[in-house]
Amino acid sequence: TGNKMWITNSPIADLAVVWAKLDGIIRGFIVERGMQGFETPTVHGKMSLRASPTGEIVLTDVRVPAANMLPKVEGLRGPLSCLSTARFGIAYGALGAARACFECAVDYACERVQFDKPIASKQLIQKQLADMATDIASGQLMWLHFARLKDKQGKISPVQVSMCKRNNVRVALEVARKARGILGGNGILLEYPVIRHMLNLESVYTYEGTNEVHELILGYALTGHNAF
Repeated sequence: TGNKMWITNSPIADLAVVWAKLDGIIRGFIVERGMQGFETPTVHGKMSLRASPTGEIVLTDVRVPAANMLPKVEGLRGPLSCLSTARFGIAYGALGAARACFECAVDYACERVQFDKPIASKQLIQKQLADMATDIASGQLMWLHFARLKDKQGKISPVQVSMCKRNNVRVALEVARKARGILGGNGILLEYPVIRHMLNLESVYTYEGTNEVHELILGYALTGHNAF
């Protein structure tokens, strides 16, 4: 029995992996569509990640057979390892959105003419584009550094993953906002990809650990004091 909001694909999924306590130990269970007491209501009214079917998992006295229990994992190690893997992928995916916004801003600035000159010839626009390019490159280098460590060592620490996710999503959102500003009023039109990426990144900023959660993970690693 329990419930969890903001589950990607829950309205259309046939299976759900649910982590729950059995005799005081956290175990993983496969919950199947059609089991009595298992519901997945849809979240309506989203302005971000609108193409993603998102919902809730509601469990009310659901009985799961022993055969549906994952046999080789106990405790938080299983779900947390899934989170670390997802967070590391997100850290690079966010830069893809940032790159799309940056390229759109460069093209637009070179084509948009004001007072007989492209706005790309203005110092303020060039400064913003230079900052965007530098921030994206910095995020890429951080991710590639950790990816090479992962290839060499077989794994990286959750703290390194948190640093990468926090930095790169923050960078991507800032790049998207600058791009939206460079496009002016046109920045909110779906004719351009910027507003879509910007709104989607608002979700990425929150999911798989909020920005503040990752700050506390880093703070604990740096100081040894747990502020959770």
